[in-house]
Amino acid sequence: MQTEETTLDKIRNRPRFKMYTHLSKEAYAENLKKYLAEHKGEFSGNINKEMATICVETIYEQYWQPQLSLRTEIEDDQTVIRGVFGPSSSVWTFFMFLYFLFSILWMTFFTMYYVEKQIKSFEYPWALNASFAMLLCIAATYAAARIGQIKAKDEMKKLRKFAEESTLHHEKKI
Repeated sequence: MQTEETTLDKIRNRPRFKMYTHLSKEAYAENLKKYLAEHKGEFSGNINKEMATICVETIYEQYWQPQLSLRTEIEDDQTVIRGVFGPSSSVWTFFMFLYFLFSILWMTFFTMYYVEKQIKSFEYPWALNASFAMLLCIAATYAAARIGQIKAKDEMKKLRKFAEESTLHHEKKI
């Protein structure tokens, strides 16, 4: 098994990695199901031959409760497993909505300021301050995501260990 990861993958809101194995998609899916059954109290998830979503079982709930999405593909006669860490899809959608909203508002306010300067009008003296406030909101959203990742670091390590061990577990038997 070979693992690939870049520096960019570590600073993203949703860190990712790529593993290569000689297992078929079906064998990998069966192996994941067996490994999940062996570690039932520690992990839960949904697995099929194309996609798997794995969660760590914890006693507390937080907004950035990590999940590991594993997608299997065939590339050059090898099975490629792409792993993406992230929160639940509803939390991820909410964060993307906030990024989109604050970005659009920043562009709107900055455009209002720029046009006002060009035509020498003074109707929107607050536009530049509002654009800076939107940049702060974008930074706050990013900070909230990073704080959530830091709080969930142990669960992410467990999920990464799950991905590696579930693959190695079967390759050792072959």
